[in-house]
Amino acid sequence: PPGPPLSPATYPQGPHLRLDQLRDASGSWQPRLLGRILVPAGAAGSPRGLHCSPDGLLFLTAGAASCVHVLDLEGRSICQLPCCIPRTGAFVPEDVAVTAAGLVVVSDLIHRAVYALRYTSREPQGRWVTVGKFLSPRGLAVDALGHFLVTDYLPGTVHSFMLGPTCEPLAPTSMLGLESPCWVGPGPDGGFAVSEEFGDVQLFGSAHQPLGSLGTLTGHSFGHPAGVCCDAEGSIIVADEQRQQVTLFPRVGPPICLPLEGLKRPLGLACAPQGPLVVADAGDNCIKVYQYLGGDGLRVGSGENSPLL
Repeated sequence: PPGPPLSPATYPQGPHLRLDQLRDASGSWQPRLLGRILVPAGAAGSPRGLHCSPDGLLFLTAGAASCVHVLDLEGRSICQLPCCIPRTGAFVPEDVAVTAAGLVVVSDLIHRAVYALRYTSREPQGRWVTVGKFLSPRGLAVDALGHFLVTDYLPGTVHSFMLGPTCEPLAPTSMLGLESPCWVGPGPDGGFAVSEEFGDVQLFGSAHQPLGSLGTLTGHSFGHPAGVCCDAEGSIIVADEQRQQVTLFPRVGPPICLPLEGLKRPLGLACAPQGPLVVADAGDNCIKVYQYLGGDGLRVGSGENSPLL
């Protein structure tokens, strides 16, 4: 059953963000820009979908490229995953998500489908298989329980399901009544967050129960909320494409606008395992890596041959 109403500026309790971790010597919020990663050549457009795997690899969809780019956090290309389906041909992936076991899932808005890259002993390079058909699939994510989440833009729905051994959907369920849902990301305590185009960011619990919106709970007003992610402390981070800003929503306390250097048009967001915040910036076609939570265990762009600018 749903719990008691949530008070403003507070959502489900847990570890609190240590506010001093993001402050510089002057006491202001200033995550440091560690570097920029150029969108790989041939993408023919801006970065869009962004996912950071548990081992620190970036999975990126961009422009009209019919592939998923796989990079490390210094911008070096690891590989490309060509997107092609038998009888359908090449397709352009809208968003991408990756499980802890390495299963890659992408959405295809044009062909109204979600595909998974399945590996077998006969096909060690992998083969895209259709895991579901949707009216207008956009954002993708994997929650803490291993459920895949798909935003369906036109009907205002978020679909949740797991995948069986042959990539068949299991235990499907749908959350209805959203307004133009675009992006989705994991939330605290096994839940998830969904951004609505020109609207708000809706929160859901681990049992898919609605918890209210960030705008209602905190009083924050969004322009065009885009990518959402959750950090290790359970705080939610939201990119606002229209207002050209990224906002941190601590588990307790008011929202905090992060003054990210060089930010122009943020879309996708991801928190890397060792601390950096990674932002897909469509304003200048690059991925920006910022120091976050005071972590300095990862030295980004320190090598002479690093592709970081």
